[in-house]
Amino acid sequence: MNNRIHNPNLPIKDPKVMAHLFGLGLDCTDGHKRITQADKFSILGGSENTHDKMTETLFKTFEDLSIKGKSIEDVSMDEISDLIKKNTPTD
Repeated sequence: MNNRIHNPNLPIKDPKVMAHLFGLGLDCTDGHKRITQADKFSILGGSENTHDKMTETLFKTFEDLSIKGKSIEDVSMDEISDLIKKNTPTD
């Protein structure tokens, strides 16, 4: 049931306004809790290496978007996916 019908004062959550990337690393074995947050992305967990790679990937992805004069709200999921693949560091 849609609660918005019963409470019309709830804010409308437009997906374009709420665009956000989320990275989750699951390979942490050292007990550290790693969290990196920015305006349009969040990264949680991972080993130091994994967390650093995810952070680098998303910083470069948003840098590329900025160079193109676009924001995450302006591009398709395919374009974001291509940029993430392009910007993922190799070992």
